[in-house]
Amino acid sequence: MTVDRIYDQNEIRFPKLGWVFHIDRTAFTVFGVDIQWYGIIITTGLLLAMIYCFSKMKRFGIDTDRALDVAIVGIIGGLIGARLYYVAFRWDEYKGSLKEIINTRGGGLAIYGGIIGAIALGYITCRFRKVRALPMLDVTVLGFLIGQGIGRWGNFVNQEAFGTNTNSFFGMTGGTIQNRILNETSFLDGDMHAHGLEVAVDKMVHPCFLYESVWCLLGFVILSWYSKRRKYDGQIFLMYLTWYGAERTFVEGLRTDSLYIGSSNLRVSQVLSAIVCIASIVIQVIIFFRRRRDPEAFVLYANTEESHKLIEESRRKRMGMPPEDIMGDDDDDDDINYDDDDDDYDNIIGDDDEDEEPDDDEVPADEDGVDDNENDEADKEDE
Repeated sequence: MTVDRIYDQNEIRFPKLGWVFHIDRTAFTVFGVDIQWYGIIITTGLLLAMIYCFSKMKRFGIDTDRALDVAIVGIIGGLIGARLYYVAFRWDEYKGSLKEIINTRGGGLAIYGGIIGAIALGYITCRFRKVRALPMLDVTVLGFLIGQGIGRWGNFVNQEAFGTNTNSFFGMTGGTIQNRILNETSFLDGDMHAHGLEVAVDKMVHPCFLYESVWCLLGFVILSWYSKRRKYDGQIFLMYLTWYGAERTFVEGLRTDSLYIGSSNLRVSQVLSAIVCIASIVIQVIIFFRRRRDPEAFVLYANTEESHKLIEESRRKRMGMPPEDIMGDDDDDDDINYDDDDDDYDNIIGDDDEDEEPDDDEVPADEDGVDDNENDEADKEDE
């Protein structure tokens, strides 16, 4: 299907659906500063993700007060990581201007960089704030799916993250899309020309932003439902890596604005997605068999006394109540090592069967295992 040339850079069309949109990138201006729709949409996705995650923290056994610090640092790390990741693979475009490196209002954020940055700084903060990393990751990736599903519509407004030509029902085109196709296929230094992408300006293109948005929101619904039935900490995180990695491996191959490894035609995100997807599947299979052999080794953190205690401490603190005697007499609390993932459960929920003393009302048995009372009754019967 051939489409007309569009000269209005703000016009977006879905020809087969009969939809036409006119969207200016700038939503409004405040004190001479243009506020972009891209930033508003990204922020909206972020806020909705935080609202959902904090409403579900208790399900994962996490104290919201401690998690707040992790979330704030993680968001900062995500923004920094997303920008640095993008700039690193397009260094030739940014190396001459520090101002352009930090200017994100027009786009230029890479999701994988954001994920890496958020997890890295978030994990460091988890260690400082004594928050268990795996359950925190489980709830965080549900927020990722919300943020990614909504945030992709910022690409729609900017007319970016589109794919190669298609004749599908959802095919799209637009003034900015057509202009970019002309610039990058007609000149030798254009990205599309340099990587051998043949994209016709008079044909529709894949709305890759839409594919990913729908996939992420569907993944959120599925993983959120399954999170109530998860078998071990970190399972939702691994399922997220599989779910998102599978989609990105496919959709990245359709896109025209991919980041590439050096001068090769290997797409960074496609290679990384394939590795992440396969690795997460392998890890889940290994854990499945290990859990079958030793299910007690995979106790959910939300079911431990440590989790209950920290949540209760936080609740009492908010209510202005003293923290003492939260879960019984805990004179030995200082011995608990929250940083040692392997020994936490043993320190908190010990096996006290061997240490139990007999009640005063119980009469100890003889060394031969026969109770003295039973011997007395037997003697009376003999008489």
